[in-house]
Amino acid sequence: MMIRFGTSGWRGVMGEDFTFHNVRVVIQAAANYLRTKYGDQPIAVAVGYDTRFLSDRYALEAAKLLARNGIQVFLADRDAPSQALACQIIKRKCQGGINFTASFNPARYNGLKFNSATGAPALPDVTDAIEEEVRRLMPGFSSLTTHLLDESVTRIDLQGDYLAYLQGKIDFEAMRRAHLKVAADPLYGTSREYLDEILEENGVEVEGLHGYVDPYFGGVSPSCTEENLAELKAHVVKTGCHLGLATDADGDRFGIIDETGGFVHPNIILALLLDYLVRVKGWRGGVARSVTTTHLLDRISRKYGLPLTTTKVGFKYMAELYLKGQIMFGGEESACIAVKDHLPEKDGIFAGLLVAEMIAVTGRSLGSLRQDLFKAYGTMTSGQRTLPLTPERAKKLKALILEPPAKLGRRKVVASETLDGLKLDFEEDRWVVLRQSGTEPLIRCYAEAESAEEVEAILKKGLEAVR
Repeated sequence: MMIRFGTSGWRGVMGEDFTFHNVRVVIQAAANYLRTKYGDQPIAVAVGYDTRFLSDRYALEAAKLLARNGIQVFLADRDAPSQALACQIIKRKCQGGINFTASFNPARYNGLKFNSATGAPALPDVTDAIEEEVRRLMPGFSSLTTHLLDESVTRIDLQGDYLAYLQGKIDFEAMRRAHLKVAADPLYGTSREYLDEILEENGVEVEGLHGYVDPYFGGVSPSCTEENLAELKAHVVKTGCHLGLATDADGDRFGIIDETGGFVHPNIILALLLDYLVRVKGWRGGVARSVTTTHLLDRISRKYGLPLTTTKVGFKYMAELYLKGQIMFGGEESACIAVKDHLPEKDGIFAGLLVAEMIAVTGRSLGSLRQDLFKAYGTMTSGQRTLPLTPERAKKLKALILEPPAKLGRRKVVASETLDGLKLDFEEDRWVVLRQSGTEPLIRCYAEAESAEEVEAILKKGLEAVR
C-alpha cells in the first residue's frame, strides 16, 4: 500500500489504510527525516489531534514513538485547532509538528499533517522525503510499541496561548460598541471553547451550537458547506444574530452565514475581507489566490495596484509566499486565508472574527456589504462539482492537460493554465478548472461566471470533457 501526502497531509479510511501500523511507519519515517535534517541537535515536535474517533490514541502512539527516538514531545492535552498547534511550534521553537486530523473529510477518515519549524504546512520536498523513508521502512516494519510516556513527553495546553495571540489582532471593542450578536458553530470539532470563548471574554453576545465532541459529527461531514450549516442558518434567524460563524473539524476553515440566514460563499468572503483590509484599514502589499479561487481578488488587486500571484491548490504554497514576505493577503476558495502578521497556517477562527470585525467597524450588514462589493467590482458567482476518479477519467484529464482545447462547448478559450490541473479562461473573467483532488479519489470541477445558470452550464461542459 502506498502512503502519500496530498494537498493537506496524508489521509485515509480508518481500518483500511489509516491503521496504527501505518501511522507508526509514518511517524518513524518523520523521526528519521528530522534526525537526518538536524543531526545531533536537540529535536522537539508538537503533537496535536482533532475530535475524530481514535485521534487522541494516534497522537499518544506518535508521542511514544517520537520519544523512543530521543525527540522531545509537546503533546496537546485535548483536541485543538490546527492553527493552535502551529502557534505552539513557533512559541516552543520546535523542529516540526504532527497533527492527527482529516480536516473536513467524513468521519470514517483520519489523517496526519506534518508542519515545518516555521509552523507552516510542510512543502512537497519535505513530504516527498518522508514518503521515500516510508517506502524504505515499510517491508518488515514492526509496529509493536509498549513504550511508556516519560519525561521527554510534556502535556501542554494550546488554548491559552492561541487565544492570547488572537487578542491583539481583532478589534473586539468595535464589536462591543456595535452590540454584535454572533452564532458560533464548531460542527462538533476543535473550535469549541475557542471561538465562542474569545467572543464571550470580550463581551460579545454568543449563541452556541454543537459545542461538544461527537466523532460522527452529527452524521454529516465536518465541512462548512451550505448543506451542513442548515441548523446554523436557522439559528441565526431564530435568535436575531448579526451573523453565524462556523469552522470545520480542525478549525482551520470557515463558514459564514449572513443576517438573513443566507450562506455566503467563501469566495465572496475572501473578496469582502481583501476590500475591507485595503479600503478601510489601508493595507498594501502582495495578494495571492489559488487557481480555483475567485477573480474578484484580481479585480480588487488591479484597482489598488497590488501585485497578484497565482498558486497551486494547497495552503502550503500560500504559506511559502507569506513566510517570504511577498503577500499581505492570500485566499483559497476552500475557505482558507493568509493574512500578514498572523500565523503561516489556515485559521477559520481568525477568519470568522475578522468578518465580525468588518461588520462592526463598517456598521453594515453582511448583505449590504456584498451588494456594495458587486457594485464596485461586478457580480461573480462560483460553483463546484465532483466526479469519482477512475483510471479512464484520469487518462482523459491528463490528455486535456497535455493538449488544452481551444473551445469548451461554444465558449472560446482565451487562455489556458496547467499549474494545477487544467484551467481554461473565457472572456470577461469566466473560467473553469479541472483537477484531481489531493484529499479524496475525485475529479473536481470549479467554475466562475456572472450568474448561477452560466456557472452550471460551464460545470456541465467541464465534467463532460472527462466523463
